[in-house]
Amino acid sequence: MTALAVPRRRLSPLQLELHGRFNHAMVALLAVVTVLVLVAPWIAPYDPVQPVGGLNLPPLSPGHLLGTDGVGRDALSRTLFGIRTSWLSALLVVIIGLLVGGAVGLVAGATGRWVDGILMRVTDLFLSLPGTLVAIAIVAARGPGLANTLIAISIVWWPYYARVVRGEVRALAVRPHVEAARLAGAGRIRVLLRHLLPGVLPTSVVAASLDIGNAVLLLAGLSFLGLGQREPAPELGSDTAAALPQLLGEWWVPVIPAATALLLSLAANLGGDALGKILGEKS
Repeated sequence: MTALAVPRRRLSPLQLELHGRFNHAMVALLAVVTVLVLVAPWIAPYDPVQPVGGLNLPPLSPGHLLGTDGVGRDALSRTLFGIRTSWLSALLVVIIGLLVGGAVGLVAGATGRWVDGILMRVTDLFLSLPGTLVAIAIVAARGPGLANTLIAISIVWWPYYARVVRGEVRALAVRPHVEAARLAGAGRIRVLLRHLLPGVLPTSVVAASLDIGNAVLLLAGLSFLGLGQREPAPELGSDTAAALPQLLGEWWVPVIPAATALLLSLAANLGGDALGKILGEKS
């Protein structure tokens, strides 16, 4: 039996305007977070590593908006620097993945034939691997540390972008303007750079922006397991793990960095989704 198609409800002009404003607000939130991490060293009230007050002070304590941890370090300062580490690290992972995967996808989609087959089989091989477990194995082999964590995640992060870009290139390659450029005598490199690359940029940017939140959570998860940036350097995952024994007593000490990582990932997902809708409306 064939299911009846349910007509989509049209939005009123007011609803469309509210949706548009919400999307722009979410994109602006991404910009605000990026600015926040850049100015964190200047707005943090204390050194995030040095003890500056009493132990385990609750939030809203005098001079400590988010309280202090079990060593007496200011929680707000450590949270700001933790956001900085997580956000910049996630951006770096996504950028590396996009550059590597985008290059593979461009070459595979534009070249076709045996080159496309080889590159896509390699991509499928990486996609078939459990990315998180591979990243953990790489970090465990190289040793804990932020640099090794970024290397490990970047190694398993690019295949998705290769698939996305390759699909977009294959779709664009049969468009009339690309065919016209080929008939006009444009070489393969010129067609790739002038006609295919600009066409895949919007989709690639949206895919990358949606992936920042996943990278934040994965980085925090590896740090929570002791495989990322380690104490005393501020990092949301490692701070949560270090304070976990205090959960039933001074609950705010582990909850603040954990909730911050969750909210940071949520902001990235909402902003990426909003960016996709805005670019979709303009295309």
